[in-house]
Amino acid sequence: MNNTLPTIYYVAYPTSLTLASANAVQTYSTLRELKEIAPETQIFIPRMTKASNPFDSLGVNYLPRIGIGRLSRFYKSTLWYYIERTLFAWLVLITMAWRHWHGQKIDVVYVREIICAYWMSRLAPRFCGARVVYEVHHLESTNHSRPKESWAAGVIQSLDDITIRKPARLVSLTHAFRDLLAHQQLRPSIDVDVLPDSYNESLYHPRDQKEARQKLAITHDGVIITYAGLTFAYRRLDLLVTSFSQLDTQQKNTTHMYFVGGRPQEINELREMVTQLHLDSYVTFVGVVPQTTVADYLVASDILAIPDTVTDVTASPLKLFEYMATGRAVICPEMASLREIIGADGACTFVRSDVNSLTMHLDTLISSPTLRQRYALAGIAAVAPYTYRNRAAELVAICIRARN
Repeated sequence: MNNTLPTIYYVAYPTSLTLASANAVQTYSTLRELKEIAPETQIFIPRMTKASNPFDSLGVNYLPRIGIGRLSRFYKSTLWYYIERTLFAWLVLITMAWRHWHGQKIDVVYVREIICAYWMSRLAPRFCGARVVYEVHHLESTNHSRPKESWAAGVIQSLDDITIRKPARLVSLTHAFRDLLAHQQLRPSIDVDVLPDSYNESLYHPRDQKEARQKLAITHDGVIITYAGLTFAYRRLDLLVTSFSQLDTQQKNTTHMYFVGGRPQEINELREMVTQLHLDSYVTFVGVVPQTTVADYLVASDILAIPDTVTDVTASPLKLFEYMATGRAVICPEMASLREIIGADGACTFVRSDVNSLTMHLDTLISSPTLRQRYALAGIAAVAPYTYRNRAAELVAICIRARN
């Protein structure tokens, strides 16, 4: 087997160039480490403005982002974004074909966006001689944001068929999704590599809790429960608030809850619920803050909560890795995809969507510092392998397998 570094063309469509989304954070962090390991990697991402952003430091190839998706203001449909990303994919293909015809070698195209993956899978092998690796995060037929027009069902089916069957290799965030693909006879497990999300160990690591609270001017000296996320949509934060409201008065009086992140409308909606349940004095909404400050809030906490995930078998939330890495007790729903990361005892789990189960486990964690410490230590050990450096190294190994 040829283990020399392949020439990788990495095609991504981050939803934010300023790292204001989990998608962008994962993309940037992976690419930063990938460029250290395989410096000849070529990166293609879209750009709408000339404003500086973190991706500039990676020497990326910026191609125009033609904002066709904005037309959804007039006719609300995901199809506008399909067209927008199709145009970007064609620009990448034209650039790669031009380079290929002028003698530049392209071994592997690594892509993590479905529309780009569709066009790369169909055309890159033919026009660039490249093998395609697709990091698939879900089937488009299960995507909450897929086009809802009935006549678009055929488009969605074609996207899933081509992107699952044609790439040289697939990359799944979870073993559960890889097993699902095999069970549905969509792609054999031997063709699918598992590459979970990761965490930035320079930001997320155990630190002194008192110092973090002093830095954030937190005067509460009891238990702190925190949820941190850039957006609240589809995360069932209402479940967490309801569970908190069901704690007895003594528990609530010694506990405070923080919500870090969220869009203004999401915060307002959750704030109304908090007020209706008479919890205003127990809950603080922090809003969007820099990643370094997010890490401070995690360290300042005792319990870090994940009420639910957007997806099921593909769930690999960044916050789970970041939570565990800070050395605090994590509580999350019992799901096979999350169990892959937390192991036997790296987090406290509750019955998914069951408010009484969540309340019971919150009550237990609040009451037992020893139990919180046990989960925290197990979590640190379980998450240790999932650094972005290790993720990038495995990504290169996957590309070698695809090329060979």
